[in-house]
Amino acid sequence: MVIAPPFLQPGQRVAIVATARKVSSAEVELAHQTLTTWGLNVVLGESIGAAQHQFAGDDDLRRRDLQRQLDDPNIRAIFCARGGYGTARLVDELDFRAFAARPKWVAGFSDITVLHTHLLGLGYQSIHGAMPFAFQQPGGELALSSLRQALFGEALLCEAAPHSLNRPGTATGELVGGNLSLLHTSTGTRSQASFAGRILFLEDLDEYLYHLDRMLLHLHRSGQLAGLAGLVVGYFSHMRDNAIPFGQQAYEIIDHYARRYQFPVGYNFPVGHEADNRALVVGRAATLAVGPAGSTLRQ
Repeated sequence: MVIAPPFLQPGQRVAIVATARKVSSAEVELAHQTLTTWGLNVVLGESIGAAQHQFAGDDDLRRRDLQRQLDDPNIRAIFCARGGYGTARLVDELDFRAFAARPKWVAGFSDITVLHTHLLGLGYQSIHGAMPFAFQQPGGELALSSLRQALFGEALLCEAAPHSLNRPGTATGELVGGNLSLLHTSTGTRSQASFAGRILFLEDLDEYLYHLDRMLLHLHRSGQLAGLAGLVVGYFSHMRDNAIPFGQQAYEIIDHYARRYQFPVGYNFPVGHEADNRALVVGRAATLAVGPAGSTLRQ
């Protein structure tokens, strides 16, 4: 059984840290205000405002900041400020013993996928959802509402419109997934998560279509897709092509591999690199239903 950290209550303290790309305190000020309206007391980590080239300070500073928030018993949730690249450079040196004694929510997506899968491997749930850097995007109101629901223990419902590539059916299982590129590069590491018997969700950004195919081929050839209970497909935003076209779009490439299996598949879910990025709880039991009227994912 995957352990759920205690849900938040008004008056509790939460932290914002940057584990990857640099971000200023001004760029998370609206998130600070939003979390305050939720009744939370917000602490900014030392990585907020720090900079080393594209990173929010060097690896040691970012690791030290995240470790401090993991260890502090008064911090009840950690919000990763933004993605980019760099979280995977920290994860192997983190100590989760204090976290295990008093689990807390870790929230974010994109580059934060490696933290989600690492925590899942340790037996803990976490939240894939909007990050402070983009809290106030126009069109992101439902994303923020769902993040608050996840943090405060309310049920989650994520719905998707019908799609011609949907494969109908119903599946139940713990939810696993996130950014496809991070799932792919976590293969063979301590942060690789098992997909067996689980519902996998995928999203990605700014990848070449041939690279998308290569990553999915790797998951297929390595047997990681064979035991899935179901597949949830979110945004594949700003995909790129070569001068000689690859010949398939992102959803068609996913279908090329998914149709080899019998599990249900739902496309068009509002998850990933768009303003309407609904929160999902990694490691929590979920039910996927795909039918003529569309798809639902309930947690």
